Amino acid sequence: MRPTGLERVLGANARALTALFGSADQDVHEEGAQRLQFRSPICVLDAYLYPPSAAREPVVTYIDARQPDGRDIDRASCVAALVRRKEAR
Repeated sequence: MRPTGLERVLGANARALTALFGSADQDVHEEGAQRLQFRSPICVLDAYLYPPSAAREPVVTYIDARQPDGRDIDRASCVAALVRRKEAR
C-alpha cells in the first residue's frame, strides 16, 4: 500500500514527475540512482528514483519533504503544494 496523498508520486518515473510538477530544480545522478528535487515557496521535495530491475527505467521508491528552512513538513502536503505551483504557472 502507498501512503495517502503520495499515490501520484511513488512508483512514477521522471517523465511523470515532470508532467505533475514541471521541470525539476535539481536532477542528480549518482551510482545507479537519480534524485529529482522540486521547490516551491512552501516546501522542497526530493524524489529518489531507482530501477526496479536492470531492464526497466527508474521509478520513485522514496520521497523526502521539508520546508525551505529545513523544518519537517508532511510529504503529501508538499506534493499538493507543488502541483498547485505548476498549475499557477
